Amino acid sequence: MRTRVLEIPDLLIVALGVFLYGLFSQWGERGSLTGPMVFTAFGLVTGAAMLDVVRLSVQGGFMHGLAEITLVLVLFTDAARIDVSRLGAQHDVPLRLLGIGLPLTMVAGTAAAMVLFPDLGIWPAAILGVILSPTDAALGQAVVSNPVIPVRVRQALNVESGLNDGLAFPILLIVLSLAAEEEATRGVASWAFFVAAQIALGPLAGVVIGAVGSACVEWAVRRGDMNRVFVQISVLCLAVLAFGTAEVIGGNGFIAAFVAGMVVGTRSRTLLDAVEDFGETEGQLLNLVVFLIFGAVLLPTALGHLTAAHVLYAALSLTVIRMVPVAISLIGTRLVPVTVLFIGWFGPRGLASILYVLIISEGYPALPGLGDIVTVAYLTVLMSILAHGVSASPLARRYGRRIGAMEGADAEQVTVAPFPTRLRHRERRGDGEPIA
Repeated sequence: MRTRVLEIPDLLIVALGVFLYGLFSQWGERGSLTGPMVFTAFGLVTGAAMLDVVRLSVQGGFMHGLAEITLVLVLFTDAARIDVSRLGAQHDVPLRLLGIGLPLTMVAGTAAAMVLFPDLGIWPAAILGVILSPTDAALGQAVVSNPVIPVRVRQALNVESGLNDGLAFPILLIVLSLAAEEEATRGVASWAFFVAAQIALGPLAGVVIGAVGSACVEWAVRRGDMNRVFVQISVLCLAVLAFGTAEVIGGNGFIAAFVAGMVVGTRSRTLLDAVEDFGETEGQLLNLVVFLIFGAVLLPTALGHLTAAHVLYAALSLTVIRMVPVAISLIGTRLVPVTVLFIGWFGPRGLASILYVLIISEGYPALPGLGDIVTVAYLTVLMSILAHGVSASPLARRYGRRIGAMEGADAEQVTVAPFPTRLRHRERRGDGEPIA
């Protein structure tokens, strides 16, 4: 008899968790209790660590499929929400965070991994450094939605979070390929061709699907042939089409989804509005389910062999490895030190890191040091969920009051042009336009 991957009790528990959180979801809006905190805790209680009523297998098609579709949607919607064509001189802070801070964070994370885990080797160490480089604004929601914080700072954190997971993925792909090449001893030419095809054909598929899809939707809406429900459904369809097309032609589907989202965000106002609605319903549901599974299944499995080195690396990842690169990247912006520290601290690790690990665990099970990579990554996310979730609201209020009364903090108050970013619906100016 075939065993079902997802048993009915698991579905009931997921539905119950979502329903109960929904009843008190305004607490999360105020920043006192975030979704990732609640669902990770709910997963820990109902999973193997305590009640053991959620019994999903880490291995298998369901978990891998959930990780893939969630990452595809995260990359697509994040890229669509940020109009990169409007990232100019006014938005130098997020550009510095992405162009200087992100690579330096990867390098620092790699160096720390090589010191604390000398048996890993350079490429597995680099994989860990890249996995933990993207940030997740949702874990510090009170920061990006608090109007007392200067718009320039909020937008910087929003844009960084929205784009760094997509920018980190090609680097992760290259490093994974190098690690696989080292194990398989393939020829350099074969490896180079594989990487080039993945990185070149993926964006090509994304551009084509994004451009053609946007044009078709705008044409159908102008003619009155497409209703709003199917405009929202087309968001999912275009993301999956970009992913599937790239995989068929030999490119990387995740890169294709990210590029397709960028194209959609700049070419279709209709789809951009649908992305916002989709991200707050179907996308939010998927995210919460991932955090529930993270607490119920992934954490108990990964943290069974925890060592002091794992804890030390996780602590460094959330502090020195993040904050020093941020400080270096912001040299010359005239931001006051307290702002630099604030931006450096609020670099939560969350959904992207979890999904990266799930995909790597399925696709590269023989990767050297995989156990240490998984343990450190999941521990870092757990610590981030707690530390950033608890500190977001009080530190945001304290920072906002201090920066508002501080003399010489003119750089923080510079007016920046608004553009679409995640969580934009939560923040409105007096004229009703979104500010972030």
